[in-house]
Amino acid sequence: MTTTKSFNRQPTVIDYASPTQFKFNILKLPKVEYFCTAVNVPGINLGTANMATPLKNIPMPGDTLTYQPLSMTFLNDEYLENFQEIHGWMAGLGFPEDRKQYRDLLGAGQDRFPTSSGANNLTDGGKVKYGATDQGAVLSDATLTILTGKNNAALEIRFRDLYPTSLSGIQYDQQAEDINYTTSTVEFAYSLYTFASVGSSTTTTKVT
Repeated sequence: MTTTKSFNRQPTVIDYASPTQFKFNILKLPKVEYFCTAVNVPGINLGTANMATPLKNIPMPGDTLTYQPLSMTFLNDEYLENFQEIHGWMAGLGFPEDRKQYRDLLGAGQDRFPTSSGANNLTDGGKVKYGATDQGAVLSDATLTILTGKNNAALEIRFRDLYPTSLSGIQYDQQAEDINYTTSTVEFAYSLYTFASVGSSTTTTKVT
């Protein structure tokens, strides 16, 4: 009986995950995903809640799951088109100059997202309606595909409703001795991420 139980506990997959075996796809940033060089699987934190007793506080599982930011590093093309994609997205969300930047963001969402209804969020004068949002235009989904050692897709990690929160600058240096191409790092906030079989419409969550 002990031998059988020990055998059943052996892993079915004994190959190690390689940090170079991945593909990252983000619907709203086609010019960025091609140059992606690094991306992380964010950590999560459940936290604890203390239950008071006469002797000591007893830690109990928390009830709020928090996700760490999604971070992606990419090579900049020489025209900075991929950098501008993210910059324009963030400028549209923050509209530092005028509200036209937000209107442009909604308009861009219409050709990339068939369900986007950005035009419905504008008044006859072209102004953004108070309180109007279009999640299809301002947010995006993303998929991190984990590959096997033979470059076969093994698993998908799907991020929902993400948007950029920070974009690192670019450093140019005339004294650089070696050819080191410039990179930028962008961080995203998102609602959650799930694991799914490749090509599946449903997610899989393993509970132990």
